[in-house]
Amino acid sequence: MDIDTVLFDLDDTLLEYEQDSRDVLSSSFDRVGVEPFFDIPAYHARYDEFLERGKSVDEQRSNCFAAIARDAEYDPNVGRTVAEAFADIRDQSRVRYLLGAPVMLETLARDYALGIVTNGSPEMQRTKMTALGIDEYVDAIVFAGHDARAKPHPELFESALAELDSTPERAIHVGNSLSTDVPGAKAAGLGAVWVPANPEITPDPTPDFAFETLHPLAEHPWRSA
Repeated sequence: MDIDTVLFDLDDTLLEYEQDSRDVLSSSFDRVGVEPFFDIPAYHARYDEFLERGKSVDEQRSNCFAAIARDAEYDPNVGRTVAEAFADIRDQSRVRYLLGAPVMLETLARDYALGIVTNGSPEMQRTKMTALGIDEYVDAIVFAGHDARAKPHPELFESALAELDSTPERAIHVGNSLSTDVPGAKAAGLGAVWVPANPEITPDPTPDFAFETLHPLAEHPWRSA
């Protein structure tokens, strides 16, 4: 593969929260004084429905929690109050690199144009990137629901490649999600790297590469493909 551009997902690909999301949500319910009526997987499963250009992450989360509350036969305002508590407790700057990410980014930045393609609002994702210095390595950042439609829609990848003056044939995308990253990259014509990969799962569509950590990417595995 003749690659000169590498795109990355952000959350759970390059970094993760120091605060456990389950603890943040539990504390939010406690603060509001209501029994928990949904969990983090349920939140994540619905969140992309509420991505809207021009909306902040707090507004998107509030709309999501309100809809979940309504479906659970609670007053939607209860969901919005829980969302306010969640936003207050969650610290977007408290993030850490996943294993191998700093060396991998520094190594690849010497030879490739790097970009971020993320389903997340600009203010939230920029805070995370600034906290770790990721923005120093990348030349393009595309935010779903703001700059383009959410992954797995190809538009997000196409926008990043246009900004980097690259093409799908010269690019590869690295991400952790088998529902957004791998199918989205494939739909846009890019190569796909699944990481961290679970060897017990057979993905469909099949990524070009699958690694359990980011370490192998520093060795440019696509050069021998």
